Amino acid sequence: MMRERQRLEAALAGVRQLEAELADARGLIEMAEAENDAAMVAEGEKSVAALARRAEAMRLESMLSGEADGNDTYLEIHAGAGGTESQDWAEMLLRMYTRWAEKKGYKLEWLEESEGEGAGIKSATLLVKGPNAYGWLKSEAGVHRLVRISPFDANARRHTSFSSVTVYPVIDQTIELDIPDKDVRIDVYRSSGAGGQHVNKTESAVRITHLPTGLAVAQQTEKSQHKNKAQAMKLLKARLYDMERERVDSARASERKSLVGSGDRSERIRTYNFPQGRVTDHRIALTLYKLDRIISGDDLGEVIDALVTEDQASRLAELEADGA
Repeated sequence: MMRERQRLEAALAGVRQLEAELADARGLIEMAEAENDAAMVAEGEKSVAALARRAEAMRLESMLSGEADGNDTYLEIHAGAGGTESQDWAEMLLRMYTRWAEKKGYKLEWLEESEGEGAGIKSATLLVKGPNAYGWLKSEAGVHRLVRISPFDANARRHTSFSSVTVYPVIDQTIELDIPDKDVRIDVYRSSGAGGQHVNKTESAVRITHLPTGLAVAQQTEKSQHKNKAQAMKLLKARLYDMERERVDSARASERKSLVGSGDRSERIRTYNFPQGRVTDHRIALTLYKLDRIISGDDLGEVIDALVTEDQASRLAELEADGA
C-alpha cells in the first residue's frame, strides 16, 4: 500500500509541476507579446513544447496499469540456430536493452550469462529493477530477426539470424501465487564456473522443478544454498505467472486479432534490416529508418511507446465491444 501511495503521490506531483510550469510559460509569452519581444516569445514556445513532451511521457506511463506492470522484471535472451552469427545477434540485443535500461535509470543485475563459441552469447538473464520495468519491456517478448551482411562470412553474404527474448515480472506480495510443496522437486549440486574454492567444494547450487508443468529453474550465483533456493523460487513463480499471462493474452489475441503484448515466444515480432537501415515491428506495422539509434538503445523507446499506445487502444476497444 505504501508503494502504491508513493506512486500516486509522485504522479500527482508531476502533474502539478507541469501545470505550474505551463502557467509560467504562458505568462512569459503574454508578457513578451505585450513587449513585442520575439526572442522571449520563442523561448516561451520552446518551453511549452518541452512540457508537451513531458506530458506525453507521463500519459504513456499512466497506461501501464496491468497487475504486474509496475514490478521489476526478468529479461532473458537466447540465441537461435545459426552458431556464431546468432550468438553475436543475441549479444547485440543484450547491449541494446542494457543501454535502454541505463538511460531510464534502471538498475541491472546479471543472473546468468553463457558465452558463445567464438563470439557473442548463447543466453543471458538480467534482472531489471525500476518503476514499471515489466510494463515497458513486456511487449519485447518474442523472436527478433536480424538481416545483415555477416562480418563472419569471408564471402560477405547476407545472413538472417534469430534470437528470442522472454520477459516475465518479479512476483511480489501484490500478486497471489502459491506453489504447494508437493508440486516441486528441489535438487542441490556443486556450482560450476567462477567463484573460487567455495563454489567447487560446497553444494550451493539449487535446481527447482515444477512437477505439474515440467518447468525447471536453476540458480548458482550466490555462495549460500539458502539464497540460491530463494532466488530460484522467485524465478519459478515469475515463469509460472508468465505462462498464465501468456495463456490469457493469447486467448484475447485470438479473439481480437491483436498480438501486442501477447508474449508468444514463437512469434517473430520484429525485423532489424541492416542493408536497408530499417526496423519493422510486424505487430503494429511500424517501420522506422533509424536502425543505428534503435540498436544502440537511444530510440528503442520510440518503438516501445508505440506498442504501449497500440495495446491500450486495443484494450479500450475490447471494453467498448464488451459493453455494447
